[in-house]
Amino acid sequence: MAQIKKATRKEIEEIKQLFLAHYPDSVTELSYANLYELLISVMLSAQCTDKRVNLITPALFEAYPDPVALANADLDTVKQHIKTCSFFNNKAKNLIKMAQSVVENYGGEIPLEQKELITLAGVGQKTANVVMIEYTGANLMAVDTHVYRVAHRLGLSSATTASKCEEELSKKFKTDLHLLHQAMVLFGRYHCKALKPECEECFLTHLCKSKAGFKARG
Repeated sequence: MAQIKKATRKEIEEIKQLFLAHYPDSVTELSYANLYELLISVMLSAQCTDKRVNLITPALFEAYPDPVALANADLDTVKQHIKTCSFFNNKAKNLIKMAQSVVENYGGEIPLEQKELITLAGVGQKTANVVMIEYTGANLMAVDTHVYRVAHRLGLSSATTASKCEEELSKKFKTDLHLLHQAMVLFGRYHCKALKPECEECFLTHLCKSKAGFKARG
C-alpha cells in the first residue's frame, strides 16, 4: 500500500470511540454452539467468507460432533464436507490433526490459552486470537484482510504484515480490543470495502487518510 499519513493521538481516540459507538455489541458472524465448533469455524474462515463457512459447518458438525469423532475421521470424507471452502485439502488435514492433538494432549477439551491454541495444527496467532476474542472477550487484536485495510486507510498502521499491524493497533487502542477487532471486521466487510468503499455515508470520512476518503470530503 502507498504511504498514508499517520493518525494523531487525538484522531486515534476519536476513531476508537466512534467504532465503539457504532458497534457496541459486535460479535462474529460465524455460527457455532460451543468452543469446538467456534475453533473449527475460525480455522475454515481463513481466506474464505463467513457466509460460506456457515453453509459448510452444519453437516460437518453433525458428522463430527466432538474432537474424538473428528480425530478418527476419514480424511477424504472430511474433504468432501468442506470441498467448497478455499484450501480445503490442507484444512481437512489440519482439522483432523487438531482434533487428534486435543484428544491426546488436552483430554478432548479445546484449550483456552493463546499459547496452547497455537500449538494445534492449522491454528496461528490470528486464529487463536479470534477464538479468544469471541469466546472469552479477551483484550486481544486480530488482523484479517478487513482490519488490515481499515487500519491503513485510517492511518492507524503502516505495517506491511498482519502481525505487525496487530502489534500497532494493540499499542494504540490499548483497551476494548475485542470489540474494536470485530467492529473493524464488520466495517471493512460492509462499508470500507476493498472495491467501491461507501465513503459518502461513512462516519469516519473526516478521519480517513486514503484518496477515497479525501475525495468524499470534497
